[in-house]
Amino acid sequence: MWRDNSPTWNFDEATFNRSAASFENPDYVDVVIHSYRHRLGGAPGYPEYAALESALADLPKIKVPAVTLDGDSDGVVAATDGKTTAANFSGKRVHHVVPGVGHNLPQEAPAAFVDAIVEVSLM
Repeated sequence: MWRDNSPTWNFDEATFNRSAASFENPDYVDVVIHSYRHRLGGAPGYPEYAALESALADLPKIKVPAVTLDGDSDGVVAATDGKTTAANFSGKRVHHVVPGVGHNLPQEAPAAFVDAIVEVSLM
């Protein structure tokens, strides 16, 4: 899955093994399956978050400054120029495509991720 989602990421065995430790959690499969079912509308969310989910379902505009990033080698979601989601932002927003990066951008390109945090803090 890592190779499909991030085909250009040359992670080493130690990096994979640090994450793979989470697979041993007895709740891992249930949490992952529920996450996908919930996102696809096949399972209810947690009741304590119902009001928040309802508010977010209205797709309120993001009013704070934002930097959005796409990896150009994402095996899950193709990189865009950001125009299709621009209407979701009313505050200043900049979009960047990060070359050679897949679906796990913060781990694959930590410098680009940090640069985005610094950039948004200066907006």
